[in-house]
Amino acid sequence: MQLVKSTRDTLLRPLQIVSGIVERRHTMPILANILIRKDGESVSFLSTDTEVQITTLANIGSGPETTGTTVAARKLLDILRALPESGDVTMTLLNKRLTVQSGKSRFALQTLAAEEFPTVAVADTHNATVTLPQKTLKHLFNMVHFAMAQQDIRYYLNGLLLVLDGNKVIAVATDGHRLAFAQVEAEQEFERQEVIIPRKTIIELQRLLEESDDTVRLDIAASQVKLTFADIELVSKLVEGKFPDYTRVIPKGYKNDFTIGREELLRSLQRAAIMTSDKFKGVRCLIAPGSMKISSTNADQEEAVEELEIDYGGDAIDIGFNVTYLLDVLNNLKCEQVNIALGDSNSSALMSIPDNGDFKYVVMPMRI
Repeated sequence: MQLVKSTRDTLLRPLQIVSGIVERRHTMPILANILIRKDGESVSFLSTDTEVQITTLANIGSGPETTGTTVAARKLLDILRALPESGDVTMTLLNKRLTVQSGKSRFALQTLAAEEFPTVAVADTHNATVTLPQKTLKHLFNMVHFAMAQQDIRYYLNGLLLVLDGNKVIAVATDGHRLAFAQVEAEQEFERQEVIIPRKTIIELQRLLEESDDTVRLDIAASQVKLTFADIELVSKLVEGKFPDYTRVIPKGYKNDFTIGREELLRSLQRAAIMTSDKFKGVRCLIAPGSMKISSTNADQEEAVEELEIDYGGDAIDIGFNVTYLLDVLNNLKCEQVNIALGDSNSSALMSIPDNGDFKYVVMPMRI
């Protein structure tokens, strides 16, 4: 039975959308496959790792029949990428084998039954529904994603806190050493609620969301979030646990602050980072009226010193930071200038965008 007849690129797109979450090694071998269901012209492609599930649709079906199968995602993707761009591709299912044919190229792949594929049950009821332009949600995630923890035993840090509060949609991420906060306004009003979206889901959404005014709809349930945009549906489990109270972490009332060119500070820190080692990423910042001196040393007694002029008249402060944490935020921001506020040598620093309360970045000091 012929499943699909299409150009290579038309078939490649839905496969690229769903294949991002497919794991090569899994306790359930069928999860290395994608589920392909055909209902007349409509063909759906679905992948899952049991935590996240992505589905997309394409009108590339051949014939009126309804059927389904599962096939190795990476293998099918590699075959399609290797085929010539021109020419039609057909996919035919016969005797538990999927045949992919284009011109004089033909590949026969083993399949597993569609009925054996473990799909994620989608929640029927939702606590809240949020609608935003895709580019707004993508921007929100981009502003904080770099501060998420990776494989932390405090599992609730391995994700992003999404907060609905009034007409604000807030994203917060922290790994315990730094914290990023960003917010955007929605056209709706919400009762306050908080959910933690897993790291893998956020990274996948950054890949799939486009710089577009087209909307994305978030349906938030008790233990699940569903995002629907374009021809894509992504369902993800939420992380259970209590996220730290970010409002207590963000400093207030610092009197020592200055504004500096983002690019200028970034370049200086990149040069100073050359003299740090893989094990120790510390840089020392001496802030005094009129100047900021950045220095780094390593075990070979080598040294880098950068000096910047700043419009600053506050206390002299000698403070150390992990340079990676500073580079992460400066590389991520697109603004011309950043504001840095400091308490003393043992207090966290607060970085923000001048005249903009929608972004804050807190970084703990490091003993140098």
